[in-house]
Formats: sequence, structure tokens, C-alpha cells
Amino acid sequence: MNKYFAPVVDVWLRFRLNQIGPLLSLSACGFFAWAFIAIADEVSEGETHELDSAILLALRDPQDVANPLGPGWLEEAARDFTGLGGYAILTLLTAATVIYLLMAGKRAAALLVLVSIVGGTLLSTGLKMGFERPRPDLVPHATRVYTASFPSGHAMLSAITYLTIGALLARVEKSRRISAFIMSLAIVMTLMVGASRVYLGVHWPSDVLAGWSVGAAWAALCWFVALQLQRKGQMEKPGETSLASEADTP
Repeated sequence: MNKYFAPVVDVWLRFRLNQIGPLLSLSACGFFAWAFIAIADEVSEGETHELDSAILLALRDPQDVANPLGPGWLEEAARDFTGLGGYAILTLLTAATVIYLLMAGKRAAALLVLVSIVGGTLLSTGLKMGFERPRPDLVPHATRVYTASFPSGHAMLSAITYLTIGALLARVEKSRRISAFIMSLAIVMTLMVGASRVYLGVHWPSDVLAGWSVGAAWAALCWFVALQLQRKGQMEKPGETSLASEADTP
């Protein structure tokens, strides 16, 4: 009986490996890019100001808007969470990942990670310069800020970095449960960074939503490129290294 189903299974596996991944990544890129454009359009027209203000004020003590709601340790924890999306932490994480991939003989993957995150950083800077949205002035900022508000650089770059690295690690892991855990952790860390920016009063909620959207779109686009390079043999597949390929070359 298995001999009758073997061709069907073989076709399904080929389709799943060669078509589903690129299709999902490209679809995700399109969806999140559309979400960013929609949010940017609403922000440009001032349609989000009322809701943004209501959310920011709802997270503050009505008697003293300088104090976020909750105990003191929660505000301190929010500063810790927001640090996970800072340039210093993300640069260190990116450098460590690139060095690890180079040591593992995955040169193309290392280059992809580096280009993805550096490119995302340049994109974030360009968008901030283009929109030049002022930071929230309704409440005092609980941490220092230096750049424009839209989109949130912390939310965007954490999405790019954690989702790209998480997807890469999940792909080389054989266990589906562990792969799911890795991707879930990457998503949770991205969400925590963005939420902390709103809680600390340094970003409008729409800034963070836009940052998440464009960051996820960029990460999905980079993953689509990675899958295409793997199909063409220009990037190492899971378990494969460039060192091994060179050793096999006569």
C-alpha cells in the first residue's frame, strides 16, 4: 500500500520544502508591509492621536502622570526589557551570532544575518528622518531618547534581529517543539521590547505597532531571500557548512 502513496508523499514533501516556506514568508512580508503603510497613513493624517493619547494616559497614575501604573519594580523591569532592543545589546547579539556562524562554517548565513540587520538599521533611520514625528509630550519620559518617534526603532530592530536569528536557529533544530519554543521566545522578546517603550512613555502606541510591522516585513523578506538562496545552492542548508563543501571540492 505504501508504494502507491510514496509518489504522493514525495511530491508533498518537495512542495512543502520548496514552495510553502517561500510562499508564507512572501505573504507575511506583504501583509506586514501593508499594515505599516496603513498605520503610517493614519498617523500622517493625525487619526491615531486620540487613541495614542488615551492609551498613554491610561498607563499613568491619574494623580501624577510622571509615575507609570504599578509597583516600582515593574518600571525598573520595563527599563530592563527596553534595553533588549537597544543598539548596544542588538549589536552585541548580532556580532555573537555572526561569529558563531562563521566558526560553524556557515559563511553565507553569517553574511545574510549581517546584511539583514545592518540593512534594517539603515531602513529604520531613513523612516525616522522621513516622518520626523515628535516624541510623546503628554507624560515625562522614563528613559532617555535621542531620535524621532515614528516608527519605534527599538520595536523595529528587535523584530528584525530576534525574528531573523530565531528563524535561523529554529531551522537548524530537528525537534519541532524546540523550534516552536525558539520562535515563540523571539516573538515574546520582540513584544516585550515594544510594550516597554509605551509603558515608559517614550513612544506613541502607533509608533510601536508600525515598528513591529515594518520589522516583521523586513525579517520575512530576508527569510524569503534565504530560502531562495538555499534552493539555488548559494547558501548552506540546515546541517550543511561551506567548509564541508570546500572539503568535497576536488
